[in-house]
Amino acid sequence: MSWNPAIEPGCPDDVGFDAIETLIVPRARDLGGFEVRRALPAPKRQMVGPFIFFDQAGPAELLTGHGIDVRPHPHIGLGTVTYLYRGDFHHRDSTGADQIIRPGELNWMVAGRGVSHSERTTAAARTGPNSLFGIQTWLALPERHEDMEPTFEHHSKDVLPMIEDHGVSVRLILGNAYGKVAPARMFSETFYADVKLEPGRRLPMPDDHEDRSIYIVEGSISIAGQDFHAPQMIVFRPGDRITVAAGDQGARLMILGGATLSGARYIWWNFVASSQERIEEAKAEWRAQNWGKGRFDLPIDDRDEHIPLPD
Repeated sequence: MSWNPAIEPGCPDDVGFDAIETLIVPRARDLGGFEVRRALPAPKRQMVGPFIFFDQAGPAELLTGHGIDVRPHPHIGLGTVTYLYRGDFHHRDSTGADQIIRPGELNWMVAGRGVSHSERTTAAARTGPNSLFGIQTWLALPERHEDMEPTFEHHSKDVLPMIEDHGVSVRLILGNAYGKVAPARMFSETFYADVKLEPGRRLPMPDDHEDRSIYIVEGSISIAGQDFHAPQMIVFRPGDRITVAAGDQGARLMILGGATLSGARYIWWNFVASSQERIEEAKAEWRAQNWGKGRFDLPIDDRDEHIPLPD
């Protein structure tokens, strides 16, 4: 099948190396038992399209009885995606959502004016050794949607569009790419997909989005005769036709991007906003703990504890 008829496959070496605008090597942090690598925001690049935060969690192996407990905490001005390769999370939030997320599925929580949520390893997973490996990312909202009411969507992997052909597998998580559209509601032009490439197979990047980037989760790819290895994020110059080739061991990638937002974004702790004033208002309300009387409440079934405002 011709799964991407709008783009000539071409050859990776036909692309000039100057098509790469930024190369990001994620910063690693040890959180006690597992490692997190942060690609966005980076010193040389705050955002790629609407994507303003991009973390790789794991891979990590956890002992029986152990798991991850991210206590209730707040967000404003963004949408969050936790996408798992291994493991699970029990998501609860102040919209009333109560959802277990498993590999290949989508939890899309839009904070708008304010939401709180928790993510914890399920009780079932803790009955034995368990794994954690996945990506968490935030998408900043356009100014006209910053004060919207929070929402939550869950989509199983069976309804996320799949493109498979000749050693190339693409699961579209958000937005539109390659003639497909994912089911979650978007607020600006976006694409986000999970890609698997067998050794030597080629992937043309979507060329109908302003910002485009690749994050290498596993393996390696070749661009313009140069190899890039996990974990690295490559941000491309707008407008160029880009095709990448998997290395000898194949590659697992996340491809992402979309339209740039108008103006920069302030980011502090879990808050993203177009003005510092919005950040200060959110800080004051979370500190006040007037649950259910302002912009913040706590998840219905996870109210016994929360993460306090940092000093």
